Amino acid sequence: MKTKNWWKFGVSIVLVWIAGGLGSLFTASSVSTWFTTLAKPSFNPPNWLFGPVWTILYFMIGVSLFLVWTTKANKNLKRKAYWIFGIQLVLNSLWSVAFFGAQNPALAFIVIVLLWISILLNIIEFYKIRKSAGYLLVPYILWVSFAAVLNFAIWMLNR
Repeated sequence: MKTKNWWKFGVSIVLVWIAGGLGSLFTASSVSTWFTTLAKPSFNPPNWLFGPVWTILYFMIGVSLFLVWTTKANKNLKRKAYWIFGIQLVLNSLWSVAFFGAQNPALAFIVIVLLWISILLNIIEFYKIRKSAGYLLVPYILWVSFAAVLNFAIWMLNR
């Protein structure tokens, strides 16, 4: 990696982890209180699994951004990709606000559907610029797909 790209790599990773950290502010206060009172489906993973999974996913999301940032491509194409990336990152944080902060699984389900759509669009746009950047987001959409099913099940069980 070129020396001038190290700072871009760092910014890409830190930016994504900041978004994740903002979401975790809402999660941390509710996961051991409100969340424990909810009925959950049989396929609900143990709470300890979410931290490592999201840490890995956020790293992959950051690397994906870095790959797009350091690839020479049409500026308009990259601008569109960055906007979609930003939207999905905001929605990612907003899901935690809706689910854990507002303690509203119904609202969180709406947010996660919008998040899923934005991740799909993000994959498509990043793939156009650099295929590997798009591929790096596939585990993310798979996990969010599972999270959406889990979110829906929790909503239905706790109406």
